[in-house]
Amino acid sequence: MADEDQNEEREPRIFSLTEAERTRRELEPVLTEAIESRRKMSELDTILAALASRIMMMGGMQINYESMAKVRFDRDHQAQTLRAALERIEETGCIVKDLDKGLLDFPSVINHEAVYLCWRLGEDRIRFYHRQDEGFAGRKPLDPRDTGPGDVVQ
Repeated sequence: MADEDQNEEREPRIFSLTEAERTRRELEPVLTEAIESRRKMSELDTILAALASRIMMMGGMQINYESMAKVRFDRDHQAQTLRAALERIEETGCIVKDLDKGLLDFPSVINHEAVYLCWRLGEDRIRFYHRQDEGFAGRKPLDPRDTGPGDVVQ
């Protein structure tokens, strides 16, 4: 039965603005770590691709395999760090929409409509939302009437 429960999809979490903002503050350093790990992975992938090309062209005779193993180890470490950060974010019920832009969406409801509270890294707080069938381009500013009990929009 426990295995069955793990395989079932969970109901998406619905965030109030207050809950989303609290979660955003907790996740901001995790998102930054994920972005940095992905950047480092990309650099290491470029190094590994160049080494693989060099091996093919030169038959591997002049390759420092110890150095190559370290690059591969570092790349795998960054991949593990990235995976862990993304899992941590998704565990909260938050959705990573665009890792390159640092874009997070928080499922919510405004005026009986399913929406995403939308935040991008660098913004000081959640100020926008969009319908779930819209993307970043459809962002609209939050209005005080859109908040739930205990929520405050400044």
